[in-house]
Amino acid sequence: MQTTYPLKIKVMSSKGQQPRFYVSFPLALAAAIGLQGGETVQWELLDRGELHLVRPEAPPPATRRRAAKTE
Repeated sequence: MQTTYPLKIKVMSSKGQQPRFYVSFPLALAAAIGLQGGETVQWELLDRGELHLVRPEAPPPATRRRAAKTE
């Protein structure tokens, strides 16, 4: 399984409002962690170069088996 997913930050601007930034999750990554639409997540700032996504109410894994590592 791929472990890095490069993406671009999108910015949307409306007249008279501050710009909003959006991050899209690649489908493969969302599926791998069981991310659902509408789920609440939080960003944890570690330093200027690293953010962690925190899922306060992450559902339990759907399977007990782990994927085999391929090298």
